[in-house]
Amino acid sequence: MAFDGSEGTSIDPNTAGDWTRNFRDNSTSGNNAHFFGREILEQLLAEEGAVGIRFYYGLDDNGDRQLLAVAADAEQNDLLENDNIVADESSCCPPYSSSSNLLNS
Repeated sequence: MAFDGSEGTSIDPNTAGDWTRNFRDNSTSGNNAHFFGREILEQLLAEEGAVGIRFYYGLDDNGDRQLLAVAADAEQNDLLENDNIVADESSCCPPYSSSSNLLNS
């Protein structure tokens, strides 16, 4: 199945809250969320052939969880040629956390 850019959907915020609570209750990583700014996300989406963004989990040299983002094309391939970028250095939560809400408390 090819990507067409419409993948993904919204879910009920209460369900999302349940899922993030389940994660926090069962995770030992310390990172509950990552924030990428608009500029890097727009750069990924502006890459030639991009129909969306794929996110990867990784562990850095310190053993800390990282979230990486790369543009993907309609054939489900990551765009990693021709000077395409991979986004990193998101702001981790904690310490860069939102005020208390359904997703984090």
